[in-house]
Amino acid sequence: MSLEHILLGLLREPATGYDLKNAFSESVRHFWSAELSQIYPTLKRLEQRRMLRSRVEPSPKGPNRRVYTLTDEGRTELLRWLHSGPAVGTERFAYLAQLYFMDAIGDLRETRAFMTALRDHLSSWLAQLRAVERDVIAAYGDAPERYGDAGFHRFAALRMGIHSVGSKVAWCDETLAAIDRRLASAPRAGAGSGGEPDHRKEFPS
Repeated sequence: MSLEHILLGLLREPATGYDLKNAFSESVRHFWSAELSQIYPTLKRLEQRRMLRSRVEPSPKGPNRRVYTLTDEGRTELLRWLHSGPAVGTERFAYLAQLYFMDAIGDLRETRAFMTALRDHLSSWLAQLRAVERDVIAAYGDAPERYGDAGFHRFAALRMGIHSVGSKVAWCDETLAAIDRRLASAPRAGAGSGGEPDHRKEFPS
């Protein structure tokens, strides 16, 4: 999956770059994130490839705004991507890479602080997703199979986000509990010894 395809999907309705940034912040954050510094260059590339067209329109307030619209070529590429099957194996979790190498610090208490901060972040994110879910159900009912086509698919993606982030919060709790047991059983566990750790002892085979 690429940012280009996400933008093509979002631009089934005309939008400005700022509109798209809001969509990333409010609608699709649970599976993709992007900043304006990434969005605008990607829009420019897509326009150069004739997958988008843009026009300048007056703004209700402030300077004129540039509105982007999907072209036939862009719609064809969006459908090709959707027909290509699930794009699995592309997830990247920077915080897992940090955790993987956290023994380099040599202090398990630092790992605990890291995991606590991560849990706080994920819990806040989960609360936001559940708030969106409550709003959708309040507006449209609790039978998503009766939603319109767009609403049904977006609700399914939202539910996956809730399950995914919820499982990460549960993993944080599990890891924090394991850290606490490790600290209790060996107060100096994780304290640096000045040498390389013996992974044969610390990581079960």
